[in-house]
Amino acid sequence: MTNKNKKVVVAMSGGVDSSVAAALLVEQGYDVVGISLQLWNYAGSDKGSFDGCCSPEDLYDARGVARQLRIPYYVYNFEQTFMEKVVHPFVNSYRTGQTPNPCVLCNEKVKFDPLLQRAKELEADYLATGHYAQVERDERGVHHLRKAKDLQKDQSYFLHRLTQEQLAYCLFPVGGMNKEEVRGIAKRLGLRVAEKPDSQEICFVANQNYASFVEEQSSSSMDPGPILDEEGHLLGTHPGLHRYTIGQRRGLGISSLEPLYVIRMDTRENRLIVGKKERLYENSFIVRETHWIDGEPQGPIAARVRIRYKHQEVPATTEPLPSHETRVLCQEPQRAITPGQAAVFYQGDQVLGGGWIERVGYE
Repeated sequence: MTNKNKKVVVAMSGGVDSSVAAALLVEQGYDVVGISLQLWNYAGSDKGSFDGCCSPEDLYDARGVARQLRIPYYVYNFEQTFMEKVVHPFVNSYRTGQTPNPCVLCNEKVKFDPLLQRAKELEADYLATGHYAQVERDERGVHHLRKAKDLQKDQSYFLHRLTQEQLAYCLFPVGGMNKEEVRGIAKRLGLRVAEKPDSQEICFVANQNYASFVEEQSSSSMDPGPILDEEGHLLGTHPGLHRYTIGQRRGLGISSLEPLYVIRMDTRENRLIVGKKERLYENSFIVRETHWIDGEPQGPIAARVRIRYKHQEVPATTEPLPSHETRVLCQEPQRAITPGQAAVFYQGDQVLGGGWIERVGYE
């Protein structure tokens, strides 16, 4: 069966990467259908600027590219799904003293779950996106998620929760290219988004003011509480734990002879605990809801772990525990291991899996 007989649904965000992904598939002879997701209602928003994907301008650009490529294009309203699966967990995480990564949740719960179902309803053979990642199928029929060629743009961290079924349907047409190649293709084809800047921030939070967003979305007020050092001495009062994150130094509103950092949030007693810089370093933590792409190991394994997207991978031992938990022991202490962030496990360029940091060694 040639590509001409294969249908591909392309998730088009309105950026250059997904636009080039769609264009490449058209060139390769696939029957391409473009889809965009309406995730957030920006109508009447006067709270500031948004610097993420999926804005009305992005949908306009995606439609324009689809018109250039002469492919069918549809917009699906996923606002309710996005609110339930991404925004509510985001707000609840901050309320419970964690620092979430909504982009991981969005990819798992929105872009690769319900969207794949829509692709199947359209009788598509594949679902393609503009992510910088790669999929490889081995001789046993097992699908492996691998890093992109362009390690500076690699997005495999955000995709670590994909299942074998999802990976079997996935195409990442730009995963084997670097960003310069992608923009070069966009310019060659005259795509309207060839020079469009990359989106950098969370799409639904205006001006990246997370604290204000959490307060607006919460049904109850955030209570102030004490700021304490590790010996229990009262140093000040915080306006709400959602305004802080592990490792934060600035904006604490306290005075001290030496720099103090947020080292822990006691949500039970609503206390913010601060300490010296060296208290930020730990080498062990527990991950919850661990997902293993190729199957759970039978015991401890050596891997490299990334504790947040921009964090450099470090050698570690990962040990599966009951109830989908994993104990991670890093060879060297790491700074500001933060509950709520995703910890992703690698061996070479292969993504083994990962989960959500639940607690760190000093707890």
